[in-house]
Amino acid sequence: MTLSFSQAARSSARRRTRRTIATTIAFVLTVPALGLAHAVVFPRASTPGAYERYILRVPNEKKVPTTRVEIHFPSDVKVVSFADVQGWQLEIQRDSAARIVGAVWTGSLAPERFVEFPFVAVNPKTPAEIHWPAFQTYGDGERVEWTGAEDSKSPASVTTIAAALSGAPVAPSSTPFALACAALGIAIVSLGLALRRR
Repeated sequence: MTLSFSQAARSSARRRTRRTIATTIAFVLTVPALGLAHAVVFPRASTPGAYERYILRVPNEKKVPTTRVEIHFPSDVKVVSFADVQGWQLEIQRDSAARIVGAVWTGSLAPERFVEFPFVAVNPKTPAEIHWPAFQTYGDGERVEWTGAEDSKSPASVTTIAAALSGAPVAPSSTPFALACAALGIAIVSLGLALRRR
C-alpha cells in the first residue's frame, strides 16, 4: 500500500513538472512575439539627414480583414515618395503648404497575414526619436490606434536617429531582446523550482 502511494505521488510530481515546463516554454516563445506583433516602421534606427527607405509593416491580429491603414508623419520628417502596394489604394495627405503629413492605404488584409507599405523620407538633421502614429481599421469597424508608449498594449513605432560611431551601424532597438532575456530568466527560475519540488 505504501509503495502504491509513493508511486502515485511520484507520478503526480512528474505530471506537475511536465506541465510547468510546457507552460514555461510557451511563455518564452510567446513573450518576444508579443513585442513584435504590432504596426512597426523599419528600420528602427537611422542617421541624421539620411534619405531613408522606411517600411510600415502591419500584421492582421484579428479574425476579420484589415481594411484601412493610416500613418501620420512627424513634422521633422520630410516624406518624398511611396511605393505601390498591390491590392491597396494610396491616399496622400498634405497640409496647406503641400507638405506630406500622412498617408492612408485602403484594401483587404486577411487574418494571419501582414502587409508592408514602403516610403522614402528625409531624416531630421540632428539626433532625435521619430514616433510614427499609425491606425489600423478592421472589417468589423474596430480601429486600433498604435500611438501609445513603448510599454503599452498599442505602442507607436519609434525610430532612433543618431550618428553612427566610427562608421559602425546604429544599434537597433533592444526591446525585443530584453523581453526575450526576461522570459528566459523566468523560464530558468520556473524550471529550477519545478525540479526542486520533484
